[in-house]
Amino acid sequence: MNLLRDNELIYGRLLAVEAPHLVERYNKALAAFGLTQTKLASFEIDRSGFSPQVAEELGDLNYLDPNQVNRRFVILTPAQAELPVVHTAFSNTSQLLYEFFSRNSRAIDALTIKDVIYGEIEDSVAMVEDIEDLLSISQVEFRVLSAEDVLGKAAELGRLVDRLKQEPDAWRDDAMLNQMVELAKVCGDIRENALVPDQVIFRHNAFWTSHFGGLYVFVDPDMTTVISDPAAPGFRRSRPWQVSYLSIHDADRVFHFLASTGRLELPRASWIEASDYLEHRAEMAILALIREAEPERDIANADKVWLQTWIHGHADMINRDGIFPFLNAAKREIRQLGQMRMEEVAPQHRFQVVRAKPNHPDAWLTSRLISDFVPADFVSRYVFNKQGFYTDYEKLSEPWRSFVVERLKTAYLNDKEALRRRLYGLTD
Repeated sequence: MNLLRDNELIYGRLLAVEAPHLVERYNKALAAFGLTQTKLASFEIDRSGFSPQVAEELGDLNYLDPNQVNRRFVILTPAQAELPVVHTAFSNTSQLLYEFFSRNSRAIDALTIKDVIYGEIEDSVAMVEDIEDLLSISQVEFRVLSAEDVLGKAAELGRLVDRLKQEPDAWRDDAMLNQMVELAKVCGDIRENALVPDQVIFRHNAFWTSHFGGLYVFVDPDMTTVISDPAAPGFRRSRPWQVSYLSIHDADRVFHFLASTGRLELPRASWIEASDYLEHRAEMAILALIREAEPERDIANADKVWLQTWIHGHADMINRDGIFPFLNAAKREIRQLGQMRMEEVAPQHRFQVVRAKPNHPDAWLTSRLISDFVPADFVSRYVFNKQGFYTDYEKLSEPWRSFVVERLKTAYLNDKEALRRRLYGLTD
């Protein structure tokens, strides 16, 4: 993983924690969680406060996520709101944290001036043992604490201010007034600085989770749909009257679910031709075949002429695989008809020519699911399904690791928004 880290393809865009007082505050949060404090003088954190360096030091990648549910968080600065979440068991952890930062920005701004905020994103289960445990999570609550108890002191000061306003003789109570002065030294003027978060409860809607080998939950008004390996405990047994279960190995049923619920953008000339989507998929398919045939080959300097020569020399292999010929036929059909007759496309090929509907709330989650059916497209895997990408990457030879890293640097990292907008129609 060193090559990925050196090129900011893993643990990239994190926030450096170097100031001694911030390291000290972070350690107070670790101690409150019952964890060993870090001896590092500097480290990096993501939106949730997770640090890959601290995880390595503790020998525990899940030190902020011990049961992969009820995720812990550490907030040192409001700037964390703009960071990614680089390690989580739930795909919507990042969004929930972003909503928490957004809805409580004034309190977070004020609290982090003097204190560290920490706590857990609590839900209704302590352990995930079967699918029912996942389905029972309808909302989460941020249990918010602070190391110096600034939150508690602000609440106490608020009560004393109310008493001073409401009781005519309260101003004669010197002990109370002195207590207010001492509390104000810690909290400041609570009339101006909101120190208590305004919103701590948020909906827990559609998500992917790493539990049971990877499981998707999509929520519609009249039905919840679970997509996973049928071996997952509780599959087709938990709430069968209100939950539909689809095997992630059944491309036909998964495709029809996504299409019928309006989550897919079917192949139309209006977006296909402008995006070069099929050209991208075709290149990924050929690269996968080259990698399969010649896993140790270095193609870093391969040009279009070399690729075309390779294609001609491996026509039998390409035809047996079928994806590249299918994509060429798809381009011709869309050019002639403006669309494709999807009912005539084999289930295993359908995900090659569709993308998530960009304006659907589940667009990113749907894109992640599509990437599971097109694993050869390492660009899409990296954009939407980093856990899957990192697993795939570990299986590559060194020449191919270098090639993939270089391609992602040039095709994606240079302008992420442009690539997501062109290929997938997504805007941030």
